Amino acid sequence: MPALPPSLISSLSCAPALTVAETAGGLPEALAGLPDPRARRGVRHRLTVVVTAAVCAVVSGYRSYAAIAEWVADVPATTALVLGMTADRRPSEAMIRRLLQAMDPQLLTAAITAAGPPPLPRRPRRRSPSTARPCAAPAPPAPPLDT
Repeated sequence: MPALPPSLISSLSCAPALTVAETAGGLPEALAGLPDPRARRGVRHRLTVVVTAAVCAVVSGYRSYAAIAEWVADVPATTALVLGMTADRRPSEAMIRRLLQAMDPQLLTAAITAAGPPPLPRRPRRRSPSTARPCAAPAPPAPPLDT
């Protein structure tokens, strides 16, 4: 199943769609200060890459570790590159689960909260009532039934 875009709202609104880098905002920078609970030997994926991908998956509606790994596996190659992953080497479900379970939840929450939401793009101005398109005329009332 292909991954859903990070924000369905931006694709449905009049606002221009945001790129992954704009949507992620300062999240990778905020996560850079977190201590990595893993041993240095054998680390293949940076902490910021895995946690940013997990946050994007959760925001997209994927809640379990298996679903997050599915999102990571199915995300398009261009999105994977922006997140810092290569197309042929992505974190596995077991690696994502072990890393997220080993992290301090309060530190992770504080880092994600500190990143804050990305700035919203400016929306086009609404038309004034004098230039707005008229609504359709109401339907005529139904004739009464004779009983």
